[in-house]
Amino acid sequence: MREIISSIASLYIIGLYFNVVIADTAKEVEKHLELGKQFLAKGQFPEALQQYHAAIELDPTNYQTYYRRATVLLASGKVKAALPDLDKVVELKPDFIAALTQRGNLLIKQGKFNEAAADFKRVLKTDSNNSDVKEKLSHIDQLREWTEQANDFYENNDFHNAEALLDKVLELCLWDPDLHRLRAKCRQARGDIQNAISDIRAISKLVPDSTEAYLEISNMYYNIGDIQNSLSQVRECLKLNPDHKECFPFYKKAKKLQKMRDSLEEFVTKEKWTECLEKGQQILKFEKDVDNVQLDVFRHTCKCNLHAGHVAEAINECTEVLKYGDENDLDVLCDRAEAYIVSEDFDKAIDDFQKALTAHDGNRRAKEGLQRAQKLLKQSKKRDYYKILGVRRNANKQQINKAYRKLAQQWHPDNFREDEEKKKAQEKFIDIAAAKDVLTDPEKRQQFDQGIDPLDPEAQQHGHGHGGNPFEHGFPFGAGGGDGAYSFKFNF
Repeated sequence: MREIISSIASLYIIGLYFNVVIADTAKEVEKHLELGKQFLAKGQFPEALQQYHAAIELDPTNYQTYYRRATVLLASGKVKAALPDLDKVVELKPDFIAALTQRGNLLIKQGKFNEAAADFKRVLKTDSNNSDVKEKLSHIDQLREWTEQANDFYENNDFHNAEALLDKVLELCLWDPDLHRLRAKCRQARGDIQNAISDIRAISKLVPDSTEAYLEISNMYYNIGDIQNSLSQVRECLKLNPDHKECFPFYKKAKKLQKMRDSLEEFVTKEKWTECLEKGQQILKFEKDVDNVQLDVFRHTCKCNLHAGHVAEAINECTEVLKYGDENDLDVLCDRAEAYIVSEDFDKAIDDFQKALTAHDGNRRAKEGLQRAQKLLKQSKKRDYYKILGVRRNANKQQINKAYRKLAQQWHPDNFREDEEKKKAQEKFIDIAAAKDVLTDPEKRQQFDQGIDPLDPEAQQHGHGHGGNPFEHGFPFGAGGGDGAYSFKFNF
């Protein structure tokens, strides 16, 4: 009997103890919930989460606590962490409308139309007049239809209409990696690589293993010639997996190419034109398959060929860049215009400078180049000293003197007997001497290259040049005879 009484007393004490513990636990839970509510109201999400974590540890059966924690997680942008809490809420209280509605909204954003519709239908069983939920169900039907149509358009290579529908769907289903993938394919097919990259970047944040997404972005940047960003993205892949079998070799390739391109740009900056052309050839041999990498090389070697005196090559490479790359590239337009000037194709030079000025309003190089090309065109219709000597505009002093000696010997007036022929030779010889005078004098040549004839009396009246006739102080080869005929003597 005593044993029975003792057992009953023990059970009573234990029960009393548990009641006290439960009461204390409930108070502690309420305390954490209240503090969490206060932190949430202040926007202090980490502090609010700490309170809800503590409350759940004390009482893992309170659906309200899970719901509040899910609310904080959503406010913090932690969607993946919020969904399990909403699942737990629905498990503990299957008819909790707020949780079902919230989970349905998240499932729509993930593109899980069937699961979202199931949640909304459960809401309507409890609240059949809920107009908001009815509207969401109709949205799901519309989203399904648009998605099916987008897939049909894609299968039929109608990428424009497929993308237009996917734009609409992704406004609401922005967390669906498959939809982003499909839109990226449409954008790639249309050549809109930058926006395709945006979609793949979104995928990298939505999937558990983002190494493949980073590698894909890296490849896309590489193929448009943006090697810096390509390297940046493949490094992200290697941060997640240093031994990735595709990312590591691709990283080595991109890094080597970037090093060569850095050298190419350095040679251009330092005006080492021959080294620039050699490095350009090295890059073209290294990367034969990516057009944009080759166009970037041409963009640099166009300038280098111009300054190295390879005018035809400069024009061809500039033209390739403008045809297949940016047709309004300022430097390339101006470089090609300069090459046209050397080739004395002033009309084309004017066209290029004008296009550059239109696309880049107020640009000094284009503006001054246009004015110079216009002057040179006008000048070319008068006396052209380069044409007289038969040399190119980038000829050096040695080439000019060589051409002068050859022509002066050819058109020496003493070589001609007939008065008419001698007179023509004298005129020709004066032009040859004038050309040599201008083109071997750096100051006069600079004036002429700016479209001003330093021997033009009219230009001299406006303050240009040093004076007209190069023989105003007598012919340098001597003159004789009282009949006014000149006698020329040379010492070659």
